[in-house]
Amino acid sequence: MDKFKTFTGVAAPLKITNIDTDMIIPKQYLKTIKRTGLGTGLFSELRFKEDGSENPDFVLNKAGWRNATILVAGDNFGCGSSREHAPWALKDFGFKVIISTSFADIFYNNCFQNGVLPAKVSAEDLPKLMDDAERGANATLTVDLEKQEIRGPDGGVVKFEIDQFRKQCLLEGLDDIGLTLVKADRIEGFEKQNAASRPWI
Repeated sequence: MDKFKTFTGVAAPLKITNIDTDMIIPKQYLKTIKRTGLGTGLFSELRFKEDGSENPDFVLNKAGWRNATILVAGDNFGCGSSREHAPWALKDFGFKVIISTSFADIFYNNCFQNGVLPAKVSAEDLPKLMDDAERGANATLTVDLEKQEIRGPDGGVVKFEIDQFRKQCLLEGLDDIGLTLVKADRIEGFEKQNAASRPWI
């Protein structure tokens, strides 16, 4: 997993609360266990009409936000079922940061396992970031993980909350497997000692 230090990108405003994982990636896309290719299904019921054509009213189909890499969303993002396909789809589409006032616990943890930063901001600060995101490609946000800051195009700074252990894992580019591999020498030493002391196992 890539290390996350700072990231600058265009932010897309999604003024919807309680965005659940089925809205993020509908059930018909869950047949795969690959982490790639799911971006095509991201928000598909919002992005496309029934005939398969693009919905011109949806933010990600508008010129200023087609290449957005930061999402500013309403409260309780990622609620619903615990599908890991949701952060897979967001990452595959190109999103690196999701900003909201709150996240569902399982979705929140799944983001960290996939290199996506879920940044929790206050209810007072979210409208400021929504306003910045409304500018589309004319403005960018910079997210500084070490300082836990989001800097707007006009120099404004918003602080965000993050679990400190998860923060460190992102900074070092470590998922659960990576954390285990960091201790590979200790694990190997234990296995050798265990084999010597209990050769019958």
